[in-house]
Amino acid sequence: MPEQPGVYQYFNKDGVIIYVGKAKNLKRRVSSYFIGNQHTPKVNALVRNIYDLKYIVVNSETDALLLENNLIKQHQPHYNILLKDGKTYPWLCITKEPFPRVFKTRTLIKGASYYGPYSNVWVVDTILDLIKKIYPIRTCRDYLTEESIANGKHKVCLKYHIHNCAGCCEGHQNMTEYRQMIDEIVEIVRGNSHKITEYLLSEIHKAATELRFEDAQKLKERLDAINAYREKTVITTTHSGTLDVFGYIEEDNIAYINILHITNGSVTQGYTLEFHKHLDESKEELLSLAILELRDRIQSKSNECLVPFIPDNEIDGVTFTIPQKGDRKKLLDLSLQNVRQYKLDKIKQGEKLNTQQKGTALLKSLQDILKLDKLPQRIECFDNSNISGECAVAGCVVYDYAKPLKSEYRKYNIKSVAGPDDYASMREVVLRRYSRILDEGGRLPDLIIADGGAGQMSSIREVVEGELKLQIPIAGLAKNNRHQTNELLYGNPPAVVTLKPTDPLFKFLASIQDEVHRYAITFHRDKRSKRQTASELDEISGIGEKTKTELIRHFKSLKRVRTADFEEIAKIIGTHRASIIYKHFNGGVTPRESIFSKHPTAQ
Repeated sequence: MPEQPGVYQYFNKDGVIIYVGKAKNLKRRVSSYFIGNQHTPKVNALVRNIYDLKYIVVNSETDALLLENNLIKQHQPHYNILLKDGKTYPWLCITKEPFPRVFKTRTLIKGASYYGPYSNVWVVDTILDLIKKIYPIRTCRDYLTEESIANGKHKVCLKYHIHNCAGCCEGHQNMTEYRQMIDEIVEIVRGNSHKITEYLLSEIHKAATELRFEDAQKLKERLDAINAYREKTVITTTHSGTLDVFGYIEEDNIAYINILHITNGSVTQGYTLEFHKHLDESKEELLSLAILELRDRIQSKSNECLVPFIPDNEIDGVTFTIPQKGDRKKLLDLSLQNVRQYKLDKIKQGEKLNTQQKGTALLKSLQDILKLDKLPQRIECFDNSNISGECAVAGCVVYDYAKPLKSEYRKYNIKSVAGPDDYASMREVVLRRYSRILDEGGRLPDLIIADGGAGQMSSIREVVEGELKLQIPIAGLAKNNRHQTNELLYGNPPAVVTLKPTDPLFKFLASIQDEVHRYAITFHRDKRSKRQTASELDEISGIGEKTKTELIRHFKSLKRVRTADFEEIAKIIGTHRASIIYKHFNGGVTPRESIFSKHPTAQ
């Protein structure tokens, strides 16, 4: 092979390009893959698949870099970095119509001029606010021509009447005046707002000299709006030309690289790309490729680039600078801030769009660690709750694809167990649940989890495997003395499955245990609360909750209701219900009989 700059391509036995690389010295670089044994596993995997190779000689290292970038984008080789556009950036669109429109868009089509992309939508909105404030351009979608306007095919809208449009659709503004506004708008979005301020200042002086003070005031309002805009967007730098600034972050074999294009001190364009590494490419090599790609995306011709470190390759006519302090260091920090925000947005977007994928990954890891035959899509977890055997209840929560299925939650009152026997309570609940599912042809779980240790697991196994003859995996979640999830138990006899507390699977299982405990103890508290408010009034036939509430509210206690006179009770709830209550508390004696017994002569 020649000892010259160039690009080499590796092919597999099927004739498919699997890797494209560049080199200052082709012979030395290609030989390095096949000499020695100090390569990483990824490089070794590449070498094992190389069946053939080709090379292209070029004149310079810059040409090699450009050619490599083009070939990677064209062929997308398996072992090269994978370039991904994480999102569509906003652009400012100016249509190519006789009376152009200006608006924000994320879709690029032919027949218009686009300015951007912008690193965030706030910058575009700021520019549009400025444009709408000082230039009365149209916002309607009509295709306006001088002929259609002259023929009266268009009518002014509300925008004209509120002075946000000059009414070009009815000829109130000619094409020359309208195009002058568009030309000024183009200079602003290109970052050349200083040209507009100089022009406006001269026009203000001219109008004032000619005593056209109203026109001068309108021009001054435009000037003030542009200055306010520049205060929002101008970075504190004295650089008067164009400048490209690059930020770089790398994590988990993914490099995030941002470009900010600076024009006369203003950030006029911004873009972030992500590169997925398949081999152990250096950060300098990745930055070289990114600089080429990003500058091409925004059509930048800047002669200077601010970088966090010097890239692997030189680019003809471009100077690389690593700023250490001052305004340029602030620009580099701003680019890095944009990279971090892009990465954060990417993570949030992934969590939002891939919740099921995330749940499946958790279940797959649970399947692997417990060595289950199939993915535990449906998980059911049981917990008991009582105080010294009183108000004993149990709860069952159901998870489907790692998400709680609350419509399938079930509460159970313990019926056959006397006293605080958690194991017997667990056997009763599990038998009732799965016996009913079998009778009704319902769906059985892929995994049962007990909120407890070996004892609870054994109780469930006695019912599931011993009585019902089912083969369902059973696990247990034990807690420490601080009532926190401590360990996962599995097997027969149960053994501890090692999981770190920081492991996402451990956190998922702990959330299931917390949920079933919350569900069971809430049911237990509700039952205990109802029992505490129960009274002898609940046992009287014909007396409902409303009557009971009225009596307790008036008499304050059951003892006072018991000793009250019939007439006093009747004032509260009427004679019919009063006679029922009076008879109950007086040994079956009716109010009439009570009066005669107290006053015999009354009969």
